[in-house]
Amino acid sequence: MRPLRRPPVGPRVPRRGNALTAGAAWLTQLVTGWRVEGGIPDCPRFVLIVAPHTSNWDFLHGLAAKGVLRLGARFLGKHTLFRGPAGAFLRWLGGIPVDRRAAHGIVGQSVEAFARSERICLVLTPEGTRSHVKAWKSGFYRIAVSAGVPILLVKFDYRSRSVVLGPLFQPTGDYARDRPRIQGEFRREMARHPELYGAEDHEAPEAELSSGADASA
Repeated sequence: MRPLRRPPVGPRVPRRGNALTAGAAWLTQLVTGWRVEGGIPDCPRFVLIVAPHTSNWDFLHGLAAKGVLRLGARFLGKHTLFRGPAGAFLRWLGGIPVDRRAAHGIVGQSVEAFARSERICLVLTPEGTRSHVKAWKSGFYRIAVSAGVPILLVKFDYRSRSVVLGPLFQPTGDYARDRPRIQGEFRREMARHPELYGAEDHEAPEAELSSGADASA
């Protein structure tokens, strides 16, 4: 059995959780045989993307990693889900309600969330779904550029049963140039279902973010 260790996390990184939640996360990783590799640099505001995203199990491993790190991660959700008690619970989990009908779109609403926050980590899946896609959506990149924040690349590697943190990527504003460099950090064979991992060499013609569960870690 591989020893579990506490990954390094910078002091200004958004944090959340306590000894109880961290202990539950450690136990989950102990039972599943997964662990967190790498670390998070000292950055108070960043977009975090996770890939390959091909299985519901990704959510469990991502949630366990979040607990171990005590990371204050946020995610996007359809605004209609944030009504009543369920809405309060989603906000407690870190949810940010977004309305696709808004004039400035999901990207604009996400950038506003960054502008309101001194510390924020927004988690997104560039594939937007667990099903096979031909291309990544570029919303994560446009959010990072518009908000002036870096992108933390996080991999689900089923070969080594690891959630791999890093590197922290600073976008140049040229998506065509940066996209191959970002996607080059991810490999099809990392996925639980490699056949579902989207093609790395194309961009979706209508690049937008998915809201709801598939837009979160």
